[in-house]
Amino acid sequence: MSVNIIEKVESAFELMQKNQPLHDSVRQSLENYLHQLKGEVPSNLYDLILAEVEAPLMEAVMSYTKNNQSRAAIVLGLSRGTLRKLLKKYGLLD
Repeated sequence: MSVNIIEKVESAFELMQKNQPLHDSVRQSLENYLHQLKGEVPSNLYDLILAEVEAPLMEAVMSYTKNNQSRAAIVLGLSRGTLRKLLKKYGLLD
């Protein structure tokens, strides 16, 4: 069974807007995802979750910093080179 993780992440952000800590929102989304698998064992869950979270994180931070990569790298606590690598990975380089 395939479950759309993006919908779960969006749901997590909606919950966060209601003053629920991000940690709780992510945990709740993951619990919902795992529940919907109905006993099926997911594979590569770690990579799947990172990819689903990293892309919107990069988009949001780049928007917040008005596409200033130096500022975005500082906000994220990454080197500028690592940021550029991630932006390229998710097709976010200008």
